Amino acid sequence: MNKSFDSRLLRWCVTLLSLISQPGSGQSPSTARDYPSAAPTIHAQVQLVNIDVAVRDKNGQPIHALKREDFVLTEDNQTQAVRYFGEKSAQTNAQSGPTLPPLPAGTFSDYSPVSSNGPLNVLLLDSLNTSMADQAYVRDQLRQYVKKIRPGTKIAVFGLSRKLVMLQGFNSDPEVLKDVVEHKLISRSSSLLEDPVGAGTTPESSSDIAASSLSSLEGASNLPIASVVSNMQQFEADQKAAATQFRIQYTLDALNILGHYLSAFPERKNLIWFSGSFPISLIPDPSSGRIDSQLNAKEFEETSSLLSKAQVAVYPVDARGLTTDSTYSAAATKSDPFGKNSAAFVRSQFNEHATMSQIAEDTGGQAFYNTNDLATAVQSAIDSGSNYYTLAYTPSTSKIGYRSIHVALAGKLASIGYSLEYRHEYFVDSHRNSAIPSTPPSQDANDNRSADYARLAMAHGAPTPQDILFKVRVLPTTALLEQELAQNNTQPQGRSLKPPFRRYAIDLVAVPEDFRLALHDSGNRTGSLEFSVWLYDNDGNLLNETGKAIDLNLTPERYKQFLTGVNGHFEISVPAKAGGLFLRIGVRDISSNRIGAIEIPISSVRKLSPLSTSDPNR
Repeated sequence: MNKSFDSRLLRWCVTLLSLISQPGSGQSPSTARDYPSAAPTIHAQVQLVNIDVAVRDKNGQPIHALKREDFVLTEDNQTQAVRYFGEKSAQTNAQSGPTLPPLPAGTFSDYSPVSSNGPLNVLLLDSLNTSMADQAYVRDQLRQYVKKIRPGTKIAVFGLSRKLVMLQGFNSDPEVLKDVVEHKLISRSSSLLEDPVGAGTTPESSSDIAASSLSSLEGASNLPIASVVSNMQQFEADQKAAATQFRIQYTLDALNILGHYLSAFPERKNLIWFSGSFPISLIPDPSSGRIDSQLNAKEFEETSSLLSKAQVAVYPVDARGLTTDSTYSAAATKSDPFGKNSAAFVRSQFNEHATMSQIAEDTGGQAFYNTNDLATAVQSAIDSGSNYYTLAYTPSTSKIGYRSIHVALAGKLASIGYSLEYRHEYFVDSHRNSAIPSTPPSQDANDNRSADYARLAMAHGAPTPQDILFKVRVLPTTALLEQELAQNNTQPQGRSLKPPFRRYAIDLVAVPEDFRLALHDSGNRTGSLEFSVWLYDNDGNLLNETGKAIDLNLTPERYKQFLTGVNGHFEISVPAKAGGLFLRIGVRDISSNRIGAIEIPISSVRKLSPLSTSDPNR
């Protein structure tokens, strides 16, 4: 079921390779802010909905050789006709990805060719929510796993601190994965955790210390001890809640950008998420008087929907292994004689395991907790995600919004006790009646999430989304150094780059079919595009930027020109003597919030021959 992906590759080849010698004309698409008064016409596209179903027996072993008629599939309680049926297994011979022709020096593309046969596996190492001790344990367990990894297993590795970073793209070479585990999985302390090191006990709170200190003054002073302690407890609670809320937002941001990135790849993806805590509580706490948990649950639901529609099955793994209540230690019991920490521990464990199980169920994965054998958990997740059936159907309704999915086995198979893992819902928006990843409703929330996605997609080291395919050429403009920044370059507030500078020309062309322009009754098409070129240092600090936002109002004649390629030309100044610099280049369709991005080390283009002054593409 890779027709959609293959058609994107075909468009990439036809549009971009035909323009390989002319990366950019230096001219922007036609712009106009006078939009037609008539409302745009919405053209619904009905597309196949793909459902990956893993079927396992009571021992967790995959069940093979089932047929199309062995499944009953319903959407919103309406039986659907399965139009495509296929089985994938771990024994399937992996095929190599498409081979692209070599690009000239200084020319890059955001398209990533990956094998279309068999699932892709993603390891997410979450240092934001994991103590350093547990991170070290995960790393040790991964060392055990890579010793017996099955040949041909395609794995990418990501890290999460306060942002998501790609550590290794998809690769099936075990030696590459071993190198990542040994040299890139560096334990990092999270300042947002109560116990970032993993000492095993929670430090005594300042309110407890205050209560102990002030108690000696009782009777000898009129100090309101109870009020002081209460105020300090409230202050600590607010600080803890704020830290948790930051962790929740960073975590959801990471899962969202990862979902967008993975949506460009075909078939099933297995996301194995190692975390020492799962801060999103799906169980509201009325006693707190806060609405954060309800809002978090809503965002969590939308994130799960995005992942499931991108065919990403989530396998959360508790990095703490088999956990016990540390409050029963002698030291902890002395400081907590009434067991309030023990009750909090039980409540926290219950909520976190519920979160793990929910995101696994929503996306068709499986949660792993209360096990110390994390290496086996990884293998089990990959095995489970490598043996599945794909069922595809055309929805029998044009309903906008959430749609529920239910898959069951038919006849005698229904009573055997097999378990089925698959995604249980997806969302259809008003812009396209399809099951392609989209952002759920609420206009204000959409605006915020759109801005968040755009910001995260342009972050240094983040995965590079391929919603919009494009090719870009980056070359020095001349061999001469300059003392002034190029025109339309902007430095962030508080930054001041020191000359001399070398100026680089950025010429790009994007696949026009990847933009979604609204068709009006007048025949004109409207939309908004955005080009961004950001310069980062090795630490992820934004140093300089340029770009342009464009409003489109295209007549039918201009739209034909638009379909020949979306071109952009920009120039940016880079400190000539600085090292470890990176260009992050992005193209965004604002109306649909679809983004293509690529990151290029300056070191890869610094020594290339500069453009001549007679180059017509400057």
